[in-house]
Amino acid sequence: MASDRYDYDLFVIGAGSGGVRAARMAAGQGVKVAIAEERYLGGTCVNVGCVPKKLFVYASEFSHAFRDAAGFGWTLPEASFHWPTLRDNKTKEIERLNGIYANLLDNAGVTRMEGTATIAGPNRVRMGDAEYSARHILLATGGWPFIPDFPGREHAISSNEVFYLDSFPRRVLVVGGGYIAVEFAGIFQGLGAETHVSYRGPLFLKEFDQDLRTGLARQMGEQGVKLHFETNVQAINKNADGSLDVSLSDGQQLKVDCVMYATGRNAKTTGLGLENTAVELAENGAIVVDEQFRTAEPSIYALGDVIDRVQLTPVAIAEAMVLVANLYNGSDESMDYDTIPTAVFSQPTIGTVGLTEAQAREQFADVAIYRTEFRPMKQTLAGGSDKILMKLVVDKASDRVLGCHMLGEAAGEIIQGLGIALKAGATKRDFDRTVGIHPTAAEEFVTMRTPI
Repeated sequence: MASDRYDYDLFVIGAGSGGVRAARMAAGQGVKVAIAEERYLGGTCVNVGCVPKKLFVYASEFSHAFRDAAGFGWTLPEASFHWPTLRDNKTKEIERLNGIYANLLDNAGVTRMEGTATIAGPNRVRMGDAEYSARHILLATGGWPFIPDFPGREHAISSNEVFYLDSFPRRVLVVGGGYIAVEFAGIFQGLGAETHVSYRGPLFLKEFDQDLRTGLARQMGEQGVKLHFETNVQAINKNADGSLDVSLSDGQQLKVDCVMYATGRNAKTTGLGLENTAVELAENGAIVVDEQFRTAEPSIYALGDVIDRVQLTPVAIAEAMVLVANLYNGSDESMDYDTIPTAVFSQPTIGTVGLTEAQAREQFADVAIYRTEFRPMKQTLAGGSDKILMKLVVDKASDRVLGCHMLGEAAGEIIQGLGIALKAGATKRDFDRTVGIHPTAAEEFVTMRTPI
């Protein structure tokens, strides 16, 4: 399919999950493809996102396992944690994954370019002193952590830096109320740091079901995380010993060793050369695209976090598949953003798919709620106070299950399966007719009979 008129049929800027998938799939269709990356193969998810974060979550969960072991007859010496071992082993694994991404692209016949790519025109990309022509350009540059401006801002770090800290902080303040904030609060607490969370709103995870939010806040508090809601950081001052004095808007003063901001990510478009095109940006800086991911410049497409629809790795990959099918297979597909399952690897974990109770009540006339909260079997001997919360949201008129929500161990694993059921239009009767696996926590989803 390569054209004599252009150097490349498709030039991808950004080798994250979406960009790599689009490049590989297009090359598999016989398309001449190049991909440019200025930092590292795999993008945010592989390098400074979900993969290293999940490794850190695993590490932090061992402290809970050591605590629980005594009730099962295990006598252990006092455990100690060595940060450089975790940090460096994580880095080795990420480097291994970088190599896998490189091999995938090379084996697919994609031309890899290292460095910063800028758009010189609707069909032209500049890399250093070189310039290439392309029939289509795909922007998959992702997002970048946002830290607001305030006195002492330079003393705060973002999720980009947290994976490479020279030393593990004894006292930490995490600022924010989304996935990254609650996940790193659990990581720091589990690894032994005195952990504070500051959020400007009354309760974190505002897009999630209210029961999950309140349940998580309660359990995080019981684990020792100090929650400061409806507060902002006003200033950070660095002391001679490296410690940080943090002034909060409610008058509190905190002394910590690290302040990590997890206050969202902005679309990464600065310096991309969009002024040389007709590409339009939304008010929040995201690239505006249509249902086929085409920008206002017909030759330029965009997908993933840079378009700020649903900032999840599997979504970017799915968007890439739709784009390639439409461009090179003659399809007319559009991305289905309905009923996307997701997990927050907080401690305990949240898993959710479908509508929250509040969303369902706004959209449906009569909603039934099934809810259970219980102490998991493991805690009966461990002696902990952990609770599992499960919830089903059902449309009474059709009996269709609109939402499944869980707070507790393995929530992400369990909700993945229920995501298939909701996508298939499962009813509450379908759940009721399903035989549970005993003894598991998951069986509760098919044994809840009485709405609250």
